[in-house]
Amino acid sequence: MTPPWRLDLHVHSSFSPDGRDGVDRFVELAARAGVNGFALTDHNSVAGHSRLAELSRSHPELRLIPGVEVSTAQGHLLAYGVTEVPPRGRPVAETIDWVNDHGGVPVLAHPFRWVHGVGGSAGGTVKVPAVEILNGHNGPRPNRSARALAADRALGTTGGSDAHDATELGRAWTTFPEDADSPDALIEALRHARTRAEGRSATPVERTRSALRSFGLRLGRGFRPI
Repeated sequence: MTPPWRLDLHVHSSFSPDGRDGVDRFVELAARAGVNGFALTDHNSVAGHSRLAELSRSHPELRLIPGVEVSTAQGHLLAYGVTEVPPRGRPVAETIDWVNDHGGVPVLAHPFRWVHGVGGSAGGTVKVPAVEILNGHNGPRPNRSARALAADRALGTTGGSDAHDATELGRAWTTFPEDADSPDALIEALRHARTRAEGRSATPVERTRSALRSFGLRLGRGFRPI
């Protein structure tokens, strides 16, 4: 596979409370999924970053980005290029400031998902360079709303599968320019809105399967939020 780079920017490994597969499995399936790499965005955890760095060295053909999906008071926020977890449960605007102050790039995750999305009110005002407009676990409607939000605000766009097992990798992805050929350059491309979301939304069958699995996991942890 040759540039431009195609990266799945929303991936959850077994270091997430709802993730199934280890980081290695995502690396194994990257080529089959049609992507050049991915961002590891476990829920409120950077425990997988050390393994991600090891895999990045042993797989120079891939671009692997460290990240995290943090739970804010309003909904979930993706943070790329950070080495520690932002404080969880804080207002989303405050969390965005924290990410920027620590050299990362904040991106709104699935802002119109009825659970865990920041919604149109916060999404219309917070200072982010990009919005996830194509989430592979969403149906078409919330993704369309996210696309409209990004267009109205002239923000950059990203896509990610929101994979919770490796077979979902590459359902949606983000295309980067050819000159963004290193992790640092990829982060800068995100920061300057030089990306494009591609892929597809989840089908009704995929959404049903995901909802049932999510309910089972919620039940298992006593419905404590992630």
